[in-house]
Amino acid sequence: MEIAVPKVEPLLLRKRATRGERWAWYLYDFGNSAYAAVVTLAVYSAYFKQQVVGGAEGSRLWGISVGIAMLVVALLSPVLGALADFSASKKRFLLGFTALSVTFTALLFFVQKGDILMGMLFFILAEIGYRGAQVFYDALLPDVASEEEMSKVSGNGWALGSLGGIVCLLVVLGLILTVKGDFVVRLSFIITAIFYAGFALPTFLKIREKSQAQPLPAGESYLTIPFRRLKQTFQASRQYKEFLKFVVAFLIYNDGIMMVMDFAAIIGAVLFGMTQQQLIVFMILVQITSVGGAYVFGQVAHRWGSKASLIISLVMMTVTVSGLFIVDSLAFFNILGALAGFALTGVQSVSRTMVSQMAPPDKVAEFYGFFSVAGRTSSFIGPTLYGMLAASTAHWYVRQGYDVHLAEQLGLRVSVISIIAFLVVGLIVLLFVRQKRHLAILQSEGPAA
Repeated sequence: MEIAVPKVEPLLLRKRATRGERWAWYLYDFGNSAYAAVVTLAVYSAYFKQQVVGGAEGSRLWGISVGIAMLVVALLSPVLGALADFSASKKRFLLGFTALSVTFTALLFFVQKGDILMGMLFFILAEIGYRGAQVFYDALLPDVASEEEMSKVSGNGWALGSLGGIVCLLVVLGLILTVKGDFVVRLSFIITAIFYAGFALPTFLKIREKSQAQPLPAGESYLTIPFRRLKQTFQASRQYKEFLKFVVAFLIYNDGIMMVMDFAAIIGAVLFGMTQQQLIVFMILVQITSVGGAYVFGQVAHRWGSKASLIISLVMMTVTVSGLFIVDSLAFFNILGALAGFALTGVQSVSRTMVSQMAPPDKVAEFYGFFSVAGRTSSFIGPTLYGMLAASTAHWYVRQGYDVHLAEQLGLRVSVISIIAFLVVGLIVLLFVRQKRHLAILQSEGPAA
């Protein structure tokens, strides 16, 4: 039995998203980027590794925590994506996952030295909420932008999001410089939760979903429909070979991207002895260059195409990460971070745009769910592998008689090879994606070859 798909308003009507709706969509990125900046990048990752756990074991447990969260989202997102498409409830699911992330981000305040299980559990739940919400936030892009505007709107969202991360980090930095001790570090998680929730609110008040909910077919329920639609999606995916190739490329290069993001603060703290204040300043620098990267690569995608823009940003990212083998000073590490921020945001923003462009118009959330399987599975493999590789390499050096701290530094540096490998292989696969041919087939409503 075929399941009816949600009705989507004609393209002319979809262009009528108001300026207020578009800004509400931007502001969600502004708010949730505070979570990424404070929890994943600048503060909690280093705090968990250095203070809660300590030593190379902290890197291993951090990688495992990230991996568990990503795996859960990988299992949930395609089902929820199909359900959101059919029931026209993308905003409802976005609200649920946002509330989950905000709540457990605030609860990170209670994690102190030795609270390893609590620190892992609260972070995993906050990360599940953050990553799960992104599936439905991304799926709202066609509701606030026409097909021709998606590249620019997506890039603008990333740019404003990076600005949100900067603002929240500046607030946290001011507190840490004023008040000493772990208390203010933990207080930063409550501030981040409030920041996230406050700027997410306009999305739920302003944006209107353009799709319409469908009546349940006889004998079906909201629990069975997603699985039936997913089955149909996987069967139909054979018609979209170029989209599948892009997903494979993303699965691979996204490993490298997530490894950089999840371990940047740990690398800075261990290899260059960066303090919490220095880490925050470093991440502010990264966020500033991310604003420029999102805008520039959005413009490149608009003029030359998403694929060309993505290739350029991946090449730049690979060259930047390779610099970790030769950089031996804090000043040069900050330069690498600035370049990485510029390129990394381009990769993420343009990848999101390509999904919107390559998905059939009536299955956007469902295809985002399918895309999320690749992304979250990739994210599960990458950080887990990096954390375990760094820890095992450090232990090997200790057995060879190296100092414990030097062994940990060597373990993190050697593991950079795995990041480069994922970026390069993903880029190679991307080169074989024929996006223009795929888009032409979608416009003619014919099967993708």
